[in-house]
Amino acid sequence: MLGLLLVDHGSRQADANDQLLDMAARVQRLRPNDLVASCHMEIAQPDIAGGFAGLIARGATHIVVMPYLLAAGRHLSRDVPRLVAEAAAAHPRVTYAIGAALGPHDRLAELLIERSGL
Repeated sequence: MLGLLLVDHGSRQADANDQLLDMAARVQRLRPNDLVASCHMEIAQPDIAGGFAGLIARGATHIVVMPYLLAAGRHLSRDVPRLVAEAAAAHPRVTYAIGAALGPHDRLAELLIERSGL
């Protein structure tokens, strides 16, 4: 079964972390036959290991990590792959892939213009 794991940076502000829960619910509505969860790279819980293990406990056999990050900076090029590999090491029968950053992308540019009120 496919598991989709949304990952953001994580925040000390609960309302910022709740926005990732909201996004996970939106993804779940678009992918009702897949398992969807969210986690944070650091600062907040669940962390990546917890999110990964949670999906496996629900039956995931392949997990696609979906970064909720705008740019492919250090976190996405180094930290997320390392943390995901560490989480996966405890579950050798589960495969995984890591998606790309959200931007740059034309739809993100359209959203930026829409949100600016132009």
